[in-house]
Amino acid sequence: MPETLAERWARLSPCTETFGPADAVPCPALILFHGCGGVRPHIYHYAEAAAAIGVRAYVVDSLKARGWGRSHGVSLVCTGLALQGYERSGDVLAAIKGISALPEVISDQIVLSGWSHGGWSIMDLMTEPLKRPGEAKLADPDPTLIDHVRGLFLVYPYISFPARSLRHPWLYRPRTRVALARKDHLTPYARAISMLERLKTDGLPVDILSFDATHAYDEESFGGLNPMHHDQAAVDGTTEGLIGFLREVFKVEASAPAQAAAVG
Repeated sequence: MPETLAERWARLSPCTETFGPADAVPCPALILFHGCGGVRPHIYHYAEAAAAIGVRAYVVDSLKARGWGRSHGVSLVCTGLALQGYERSGDVLAAIKGISALPEVISDQIVLSGWSHGGWSIMDLMTEPLKRPGEAKLADPDPTLIDHVRGLFLVYPYISFPARSLRHPWLYRPRTRVALARKDHLTPYARAISMLERLKTDGLPVDILSFDATHAYDEESFGGLNPMHHDQAAVDGTTEGLIGFLREVFKVEASAPAQAAAVG
């Protein structure tokens, strides 16, 4: 039997790290969903950047919640043998439910962000009616939870088979910004542009940041013959794009950096 939203969040909550102002004042929230290999240092970089402007950031570890480590992620999730985007979209919905209910979060001021597999999971969620038991691999999916979401920030999202956005329209249209890599070997750049242009024609407010970089350009551990390489200029551009997006969506004024703290 599929888990309920409450059951899924009960698994995810202990595996979610929090960054943000060191107080209990309600703030907007950014929820970050890692790529197929698990939480990596660059995810914390973006969470800390958001926290520095007064946004609470929540890093959700979908692998740890299942008792998996990086080796499991690389060998099974990255190869599509386990936890495909449709199944993980239930993590996204459960995180919206759990985090929007926190007293220190402004419940209708949430941005979802996803890297590669995390972006795939968020995008799959946007295609789902969420009205029947079993959708998003949940017993009680609830489409009204999407009302809490003000925007999406997607970084080199996986948009190849079996991603639902290739063949299904989005049923929800929050403001969206997408960072794409022109040298992405997993999702051809032209395919991503074509799909996003279709969504724009359907009414999605979306803008695109394009970088002359590879997939996973913010991961520093790749090298040699690996088709993925670190690109600091792309990281800087993505960070700037994220902070600008959060300021616009949340109406955050440019000011002195907020006092931030990380809570495990």
